[in-house]
Parts: sequence; structure tokens; C-alpha cells
Amino acid sequence: MTDGNGIPLAAMTTPANTPDAAVLAEVVDRIEPIKRPRGRPRKRPDTLHTDKADDHAKHRQTLRDRGITPRTARKGIEGKERLGRHRWVVERTLAWLARYRRLRVRDERRDELHQAFLDLGCALVCRNHLQRE
Repeated sequence: MTDGNGIPLAAMTTPANTPDAAVLAEVVDRIEPIKRPRGRPRKRPDTLHTDKADDHAKHRQTLRDRGITPRTARKGIEGKERLGRHRWVVERTLAWLARYRRLRVRDERRDELHQAFLDLGCALVCRNHLQRE
């Protein structure tokens, strides 16, 4: 899960045959709180752009229960062109993570090791973004 600039907010490894929609709620719950000068920290985003694969009433309700407005292109109604304006940010972040050899092809047998390398890759992406600014 990334923000609007492509900065990773939460990352999670899953088996290859697990659909993204099955772990949508778990990934949203992994987002760390955003510290603000006053008031309670905001933990979740206001809106979330998802794939057409997440177009199911159960997934939309899961997001609404967490105070998030789902923005999903509906199957058979909307084209993928509108969603593509936001989806390329996630694809670019995945390309940034693919620069790291250990994340391109999974060689580790243990899930904890691959998750650790994924977290390290996300930290490096964040560092590179901060250096550009």
C-alpha cells in the first residue's frame, strides 16, 4: 500500500496463490499512525484506490467500517482508464522495489527473512524519496 506519491505505507508478503483482496483489511490495519501537532493521530487514509478485483460489496464494506472511502472501478460499468491515473503510482513503487535483487525473485525459504528484506527495501525507497526533496 502506498500514498499518492508512491511512498510505501505498509507491505506484506503472501503466498503466490493468495488474491490481494483476501488480505486487504490486514494491509490497511498495518498502516502506522501519522503524527500531527494536535489531536489524535490519523491512522488511515481518507480514500483508497483499488483494482477491479476488489470490486465486491464485502471489501467495500470492510473499508467503510474503517472510515475509508473505497474508490474502485466497478466491473462492467467503468473502464480501467480512470483507475489507471492512480494505479501507475503503485506500479512505479513496485518497480523501485524490484531494483533490489533479493526482492525480484524470492530465494528465501523463511517468510520472516523475505519480509525483513521487503521492509528494508521500503525503507530505502523512503530514504531515496527524502534525499530528492
